Amino acid sequence: PCPEEPVLLAELKPGRPQRYDWKSSCETWSVAFSPDGAWFAWSQGHCVVKLIPWPLEETELCKASERKSWGGKGEVRSRGAAKEKTLECGQIVWGLAFSACPGGDTEPTCAWGLPCLVLATGLNDGRIKVWEVQTGHLLFSLMGHQDVVRDLSFAPNGSLILVSASRDKTLRVWDLSRDGRQVQVLSGHVQWVYCCSISPDCSMLCSVSGEKSVSGEGSGWWGFSPLPAPGVLGMWLGGDTGLVVPTCSHVPLHSALDYSSEIHSSSLRSVCFSPEGLYLATVADDSLSPPFFLRLLRIWALELRSPVAFAPMTNGLCCMYFPHGGFIATGTRDGHVQFWTAPRVLSSLKHLCRKALRTFLTTYQVLALPIPKKLKEFLTYRTF
Repeated sequence: PCPEEPVLLAELKPGRPQRYDWKSSCETWSVAFSPDGAWFAWSQGHCVVKLIPWPLEETELCKASERKSWGGKGEVRSRGAAKEKTLECGQIVWGLAFSACPGGDTEPTCAWGLPCLVLATGLNDGRIKVWEVQTGHLLFSLMGHQDVVRDLSFAPNGSLILVSASRDKTLRVWDLSRDGRQVQVLSGHVQWVYCCSISPDCSMLCSVSGEKSVSGEGSGWWGFSPLPAPGVLGMWLGGDTGLVVPTCSHVPLHSALDYSSEIHSSSLRSVCFSPEGLYLATVADDSLSPPFFLRLLRIWALELRSPVAFAPMTNGLCCMYFPHGGFIATGTRDGHVQFWTAPRVLSSLKHLCRKALRTFLTTYQVLALPIPKKLKEFLTYRTF
């Protein structure tokens, strides 16, 4: 793993002055890249989402690293004919999710002639607004949740199935190809549901809630989940086994970051895997003497129990890897977005083979194979 510390490349700032009305909520609760990396979405507070064509020219990103900020109005120059868009959502935006990119050689038609690239936004009043990315038009306003929609996840197979997680203690499944029809309500949790994720093969849905539980529907997926327990990150190998691979602790801090000797615990805010699946990034509150918090971006190598790199943040809330690797976007309580360098890695043939096999073999199927124990441990991510 690369020991270099993340470098701040650039920062985007909201174009609107901060208001003291609590309803304006300036926090960046969510950031997202489209699966092909062509768009970046930023819930910049004030009930607004910015849609930015991406990527910028690499040389321009380097230039931005010299001035550390793109304009007081948050304006970003981009390549091609696509234009930056402002989505007025009318409510505080908590969750963002892009659909899988449309396939085929034909141009997407969008509106109700789906498929097309869309962005779903989870709002404070329980609604989900779905937008056409290319034009910024509102396609659907989905109603059903009774409280904040905290997280959203699209099926990665392009089927336009959307799952939403809410503080009303439910998950709901929507089919955008059927006029946004609600097709299922999952009500197993007894506390707020914070996040949800659909497996790459679409066979399993995983969710995490405030009762310190992780729920799964389906089988055949290895994945991860942040636990509500302070400073702990657990990774699961399929709901069919309940098998847990090594847990990572956010305390104590790296010795090189001796910010205080009074650090007690940390609350995990956000976690995301790198595209090749060998690193993950986390943002956590590391409590000093209350009510002060030092928020850190940590980058972990999965084969290690401790982070390989740190970056001190100001009021960090969320993080997301760029789909092609190389940098991480983080959101803050000030409504800003920061872009940090991340380790680049060339996946080994061994790792690529494991990744290919696990796209169609469940954990149970791997454990049943007549192969050596060490190979089973590698294929079930007990070793790296």
